[in-house]
Amino acid sequence: MAATGACVFHDAVFSALRRDRAWSNGSFKSRSIAIHNARRFSVSTTSTDQVVSSSSETTATSSVSDLFGNGRFEKTYEHAATEIVGVGAEKESPSNSGWEDTEVRRSLKDYFEQSVELIGSDGGPPRWFSPLECGSRMDNSPLLLFLPGIDGVGLGLIKHHEKLGKIFDVWCLHIPVRDRTPFTELVKLVEKTVKNEHQYSPKKPIYLAGESLGACLALSVAARNPHIDIVLILSNPATCFSKSPLQPVISLLEFMPESLQVSLPYILNLLKGDASRPLADVGVILQLIVGELSQDLAALSCHLSVLADILPVETLNWKFKMLKHASADSNSCLHAVKAQTLMLCSGRDQLLPSIEEGGRLHQFLPKCEIRRFSNNGHFLFLEDGLDLAATIRGAGFYRRSQYVDYVSDFIPPSAAEVRNIFENFSFITFATSPVLLSTLEDGEIVRGLAGIPEEGPVLLVGYHMLLGLELAPMVGQFFKEKNIILRGMAHPMLFMKMKEGSLPDLATYDSFRMMGAVPVTAKNFYKLLSSKAHVLLYPGGMREALHRKGEEYKLFWPEESEFIRMAARFGAKIVPFGVVGEDDIGEVVFDYEDQMKIPVLKKRIEELTNEAVRLRAHVHGEVANQDVHFPGILPKLPGRFYYYFGKPFETEGRKEELRDRENAHKLYLQVKGEVENCLAYLTSKRENDPYRQLWPRLAYQAKHGFTSEVPTFKF
Repeated sequence: MAATGACVFHDAVFSALRRDRAWSNGSFKSRSIAIHNARRFSVSTTSTDQVVSSSSETTATSSVSDLFGNGRFEKTYEHAATEIVGVGAEKESPSNSGWEDTEVRRSLKDYFEQSVELIGSDGGPPRWFSPLECGSRMDNSPLLLFLPGIDGVGLGLIKHHEKLGKIFDVWCLHIPVRDRTPFTELVKLVEKTVKNEHQYSPKKPIYLAGESLGACLALSVAARNPHIDIVLILSNPATCFSKSPLQPVISLLEFMPESLQVSLPYILNLLKGDASRPLADVGVILQLIVGELSQDLAALSCHLSVLADILPVETLNWKFKMLKHASADSNSCLHAVKAQTLMLCSGRDQLLPSIEEGGRLHQFLPKCEIRRFSNNGHFLFLEDGLDLAATIRGAGFYRRSQYVDYVSDFIPPSAAEVRNIFENFSFITFATSPVLLSTLEDGEIVRGLAGIPEEGPVLLVGYHMLLGLELAPMVGQFFKEKNIILRGMAHPMLFMKMKEGSLPDLATYDSFRMMGAVPVTAKNFYKLLSSKAHVLLYPGGMREALHRKGEEYKLFWPEESEFIRMAARFGAKIVPFGVVGEDDIGEVVFDYEDQMKIPVLKKRIEELTNEAVRLRAHVHGEVANQDVHFPGILPKLPGRFYYYFGKPFETEGRKEELRDRENAHKLYLQVKGEVENCLAYLTSKRENDPYRQLWPRLAYQAKHGFTSEVPTFKF
């Protein structure tokens, strides 16, 4: 059977079918579903274990008009989509060509309207369905199974269907309102699906995304299958159900006579302030549920009958009993969970103490990371403030094979995602009013990035400013002006910790991963250049970014030419650049040398360094000093950032010449010298900039508009 807005199968039919890649174009018929291919669509159910397979192409048709209307949801909005074409690897990779910037997403209203179609079913056993919006996925997309919360409808990801559907093969579990399948049987159903899909694609991960009750279900399945590559995405798991503020009221609800059962319209009256009515305590349950869905209860009044159909009192009773069982079962097997886990916790969850529970589960689960949403409630997937696809990618949890590949698994951000990322850095861009200069082929210096080669591979090599403050304005301008995503070679501490401690949480660096940063390794460097990317490399690394007092604009590059021969292998253009301005926004007054003289701070530096992956352990010289510390900085009234990209060095056709270490080293010294020249040029020329200081810039923008480009020195 097919439901409006989704491709839905009854279990008896579904277990006899196998998903076909031809469906990925979303070309479903409204009255029937054609299934091509001989492969099995293996889904476990409580009603049948039937499996049908054939070696020849078959076609199956199932009528949908009897149970699910016309078989398709009406779309009440139009797409305002702009295709975002990445650069380098992203321009040429077929896997990224379908990523679009969808500005309009479905709402809570859509959830209720589409739930009407699903809850009007035959009340049969649980079943899987794949939303029509998820029909345009990329090749080799991993499977994502959505396990619903207490509602059981399976539309909990409705606001995320379109974006998830481009990078995942999304299946949603629907549990009919009148279904009374026990929790253990639901575990078996999902487990059988996971096993069958793993058998079909043993080298691909299987994602289990669950909220509340569904999160418990996901944990139980993962614990029973530690040998299968499972990735858990858990939203406010109900493993802490025993601590829910609903507990006192649940007991009353269980023993309430049927004649006294209350309706949701009655609960609405309670929520509007008429607390004098009887049974107000019982109303607290649905009061919290409705309140979690929306703070504007009046806006939900037209959908209360739908919510009443989804969660009638007898179903609430059953779901609460199941939650108790689910919580106990999942807690009993936490020690067996080996799956990679992304925990999403809401700070304003009125149904469960989710923040505290996230911290508790983090201690039990060995591969767990937490993302906290302080302004969201229990029904996180249905609320604003979460982009699930972006959260998964930013956390580094998206992969299409056994191990994450930061090059081939990278999905270029959409324009909307880039805007959201750089809104967080807008202050530094506004405060420093960056000036970017580049050099054309004839040597002319121009303002802007016209001198940056359009086609990769391109290697940008330069000076790393204090704390890397130059990154956000530069990366943002490259995307804005050139539609180029700079693939930064970043310190591994942005991707993993050796152990828990005082280093910033990995969530701090989600935006870096979203924008294409990769761990700095020879393998990743090779892959990026081979895919014709624009690569950003800082040979001075952490030593430059955490420099000492008086070391502004001093390069700390290794003696060996680390990148020249690799660049020559792919004919990459090497663009040297310098950036100045850190001394106009702050001054290092308490550096590494000062801190190492104080025993307490020395011990802290050692602890921080041990938490991070150590680079260049076998390299000699000052660049090998990679100790992690946080220098004391005296801030100043913001000055201005200046960037100067020199004329590119060509390596195409010089592969054999630069195989020779001596020749490679000569070019290395030339590149280093050009970076120093760029720094010297900017340091000198900025003295002639009348808008170097903040107040003249503000005065200019007050007169010409705050979006106007502020002039600079003559060049």
